[in-house]
Amino acid sequence: STQSTGTHNLYNTMSMDKDLDNWIEKLKKCQKIEEAEVKTLCDLARAILNKEDNVHQITTPVTYVGDIHGQWHDLMEIFKFAKGWPPDVKFLFLGDYVDRGYFSVESVCLVVALKVRYPNSVYLIRGNHESRQITQVYGFYDECLRKYATPNVWKYFTDLFDSLPLTVLVDDRIFCVHGGLSPLLKTLDDITKLDRFQEVPHDGAICDLIWSDPDDRVGWGV
Repeated sequence: STQSTGTHNLYNTMSMDKDLDNWIEKLKKCQKIEEAEVKTLCDLARAILNKEDNVHQITTPVTYVGDIHGQWHDLMEIFKFAKGWPPDVKFLFLGDYVDRGYFSVESVCLVVALKVRYPNSVYLIRGNHESRQITQVYGFYDECLRKYATPNVWKYFTDLFDSLPLTVLVDDRIFCVHGGLSPLLKTLDDITKLDRFQEVPHDGAICDLIWSDPDDRVGWGV
């Protein structure tokens, strides 16, 4: 019946929220979650992110967070500085969750778990380290192998990274992007038309948004 289906869905939602709360509590202590739990987490996150636009629109107040790069202790300081956690405080994370630091697994799991648990209080965009190629060079791949003895967790996340929005527009006036602008993109509509569901290309508009850092030179640095 419709009522029993609704009750079943509510139970599943409540059960999933409880699992997420448990994972978040573990990750707040810098304890990794199990491989099967990471897979579930990434599947849930992909379903949410796939519905968000290339130019995802949000409103203030919001706390902006730059590169985390596996620095779990710094991430904890950011929450302390922001004087709260989701859903009490809204966060926009601007990419580069992994690589370089020693706790990429715990850091990216925590941020993604918060996104799944509080999808309207946590927003994520893609950085240049959210890529298969870069993470094999700068540490995330090796960390996943070391902590799980298999590359599966790396694969779950790098597949998820393909779903991350490219940019966020705050209050219709603040444009947020990990890298910079592109000579190939004249309007926000141009960004919305891009097919983002892929590995970061070596050139082109998506590459520019994710890689092209601002520069003191006049004009385009091509």
